[in-house]
Amino acid sequence: MTARDIIVAPVITEKSMAGTAFQQYTFEVRSSASKTMIKHAIHEIFKVDVVKINTVRIGGKSKNFARRGTRTSGKQADWKKAIVTLAPGQKIELGGVNYFEQ
Repeated sequence: MTARDIIVAPVITEKSMAGTAFQQYTFEVRSSASKTMIKHAIHEIFKVDVVKINTVRIGGKSKNFARRGTRTSGKQADWKKAIVTLAPGQKIELGGVNYFEQ
């Protein structure tokens, strides 16, 4: 499994953006990834030193749909979130532009 397979996408929300002031960045990661795998993937992709990683499994929401007079229900997929804390003075830039910095 390569580093790009482990890190799915950055999570860009108001709460995750507030964490960038403390060198904390949030990523959606593969559900089977361990903290060690995430640490090596972040180091390989962004060339930064990872101090700490917190992971959370997020359960998918249940949704109801109405189509042509019939109601059906469905469920969004479960996913895993990793909150990565970097060494002081380091930051992550994507494509030359720092999307995380305010």
